[in-house]
Amino acid sequence: MAKNAIARLTEAIGYPERVSDGVASFTLQIDGGEIDASEAAGRIRLVFGLAEDAAQLPRLAEYAAGRMLREDATLAFGQLSTSQPSTFQPSAFLWQEVPADADAHALRRFFEAFCDSCDWWRERLERGRDESQSNQFPEMMIRP
Repeated sequence: MAKNAIARLTEAIGYPERVSDGVASFTLQIDGGEIDASEAAGRIRLVFGLAEDAAQLPRLAEYAAGRMLREDATLAFGQLSTSQPSTFQPSAFLWQEVPADADAHALRRFFEAFCDSCDWWRERLERGRDESQSNQFPEMMIRP
């Protein structure tokens, strides 16, 4: 029996938890954060929540155009799927897709690139919090 795409992804990245066949979505615990992996319409989609505060979006959007040239992960804002939609607020998140039939090497590279993107964006959020707390404007700012 062939493994489904989510099981092949977790196997390709060496994820310690086993994913059952037939699972269409799975939450991976990576570096203190959660990455949601789902399969639909022949694609695997990874989603990483960045910020639930809509006030963060304009600052994050300033980086988006430059990042689109460097990476395949896309910054988005909206309501992520949840079992309790009435309690979930819209948030900024990253998402990226790959064909579900990609080989193990391509799945590993896809996942690593997405994690790198998540780290970059998370670092920008932390810097933004530090800057807002200190009320200092940097002398020079270069944006991608």
